Amino acid sequence: MAHHDNFSALTPVSPDARVFDASAHRSLWFSLGVGLLVMQVGAYLVPAVGTQDALLAIVLGSILGAGLLAWAAKLGCDSGLSSAGLMHRVFGSAFARLPVLLNIIQLLGWTTFELVIMREGTQAIVAQALGWPPSQAGLVWATLLWGGVLTLLMMGSMLTLVRKFVRRFGLPLVVLSLMWLTWQFGSLAIDKGFGAFWQRPGNGGMGFWAAIDLVIAMPVSWLPLVADYARHGINGRSTLRGTWLGYALANTWCYALGVLVVSVSAPDASLVTALLVAQGGLLALGLILLDELDNAYGDVYSAAVSGNSLLSRVSVRAWGLTIALVCTGLALVLPMHELEPFLLKLSSIFVPLYGVILGRLALGGLARPASERRVDWAAAAIWVLGVALFQALNAWAPQWGASLPVLAVTFALARLTQAKA
Repeated sequence: MAHHDNFSALTPVSPDARVFDASAHRSLWFSLGVGLLVMQVGAYLVPAVGTQDALLAIVLGSILGAGLLAWAAKLGCDSGLSSAGLMHRVFGSAFARLPVLLNIIQLLGWTTFELVIMREGTQAIVAQALGWPPSQAGLVWATLLWGGVLTLLMMGSMLTLVRKFVRRFGLPLVVLSLMWLTWQFGSLAIDKGFGAFWQRPGNGGMGFWAAIDLVIAMPVSWLPLVADYARHGINGRSTLRGTWLGYALANTWCYALGVLVVSVSAPDASLVTALLVAQGGLLALGLILLDELDNAYGDVYSAAVSGNSLLSRVSVRAWGLTIALVCTGLALVLPMHELEPFLLKLSSIFVPLYGVILGRLALGGLARPASERRVDWAAAAIWVLGVALFQALNAWAPQWGASLPVLAVTFALARLTQAKA
């Protein structure tokens, strides 16, 4: 059974079928935490906030965000449940279908976006290495190439991919490419005068708490996926430690690298162009693109587990193959860059959702017998209230950020209503 990975989405993974130790979680989440998209979001922090404020926000936001992710991972491991399983447990079997469906839509969007980023990076590499200008035909073949690789990966075993490939080959290569880029752009900052980079003030375009919110956005976007992997963990504590350390390191490094690259590059250069111009940037960008593939894989696998919870007749693998093909098609026709703000908006749905899940199940909540109710109205109401609060804070008090206040409120309300649950 373990070989084929066809674990049912709503049945807990039995202890004898669990294979991920702390180092597997650490490798997986470091690898998933690295990406061009993360660097791009990091680049948004400057010049809105000054260099020192940006770096402080990156460190604090990464520790907090990855800590939340690790806490949700521990829940997945302790219960053996997938993300869809946790949603069923907290919101009731009928109501849970709504957040599960929203998660699938979000993951279709992110996977398509990853394919677009990989395609553009590939075109930039080909243009630099071979002198072929980007063309419509190039765009199509690059999309089909990455979509094809992704579809092939979905045919294999997730457990084998993480333990054999990501840990042994993927991780060392990605760390080397990050070290190389840090060295290149760090040297450039020193040549241009490190003091000027370090002391640079912000233009006031973003408050410090809003900057932390932007950093937390990335780890939070993985909250609806983390249990799908963590349920294969050998024990809760090593799952918590491995997830927290792996993701916090990757998120801190990539956001900081985004700040560094944009600070020393030409004002109008895109991130991909800036990376390519660096010495050895071609190779480093190529390796990061390869790593982008496991982010896309992570999204598709999780969407497949969620799909299986809605329609269990279709196996996780069949769901995965279908989703990979659909996303390849979407990447060919959708204007993804216009959809990026929409994808970031979706996080306003999952922050309060996980506030409620953590409030109900963490701190001993898993020991309580699972409710047989089809809808837990209190949990559902707190979630809806949390989404409204998130939107309100974004609209009327953007300088404070929304993620942390909303998490605190939904967590507290879910704990308070638990006694009656």
